[in-house]
Amino acid sequence: MVTQITRGIKISVKTSFEGTYFKNYKIHFAYSYEITIENYSKDSVQLTSRHWEIFDSLSEVEIVDGEGVIGKKPVLKPGEKYAYSSGCLLSSTHGAMRGFFNMINFTSGKNFKVFVPTFRLSAPYALN
Repeated sequence: MVTQITRGIKISVKTSFEGTYFKNYKIHFAYSYEITIENYSKDSVQLTSRHWEIFDSLSEVEIVDGEGVIGKKPVLKPGEKYAYSSGCLLSSTHGAMRGFFNMINFTSGKNFKVFVPTFRLSAPYALN
């Protein structure tokens, strides 16, 4: 598990290899990840959008931007946490992801970024 705290918001990421799949006549490696967002600040905040950089050792970097996470824009009061699971397909056994969440602080009205640390995506049988 990897963790990082930005402006009182703690991000924790846990990953799993889910297996191989054929898609468009090509093998893909499926990974899931669970992200937990914990609000250690004194203010209520809301996640409004996300930005991902997906690194695949056999492909170009893929950039993904979108509103919220899994169709939601969670609000976290001080001391609250929110967790969700998602996943991605890679064309290789090794990759990584990193990114950030855009958030708004309800007390100040200001937008800020919360960084998601780089996390590895690796098939266990492919490690040396």
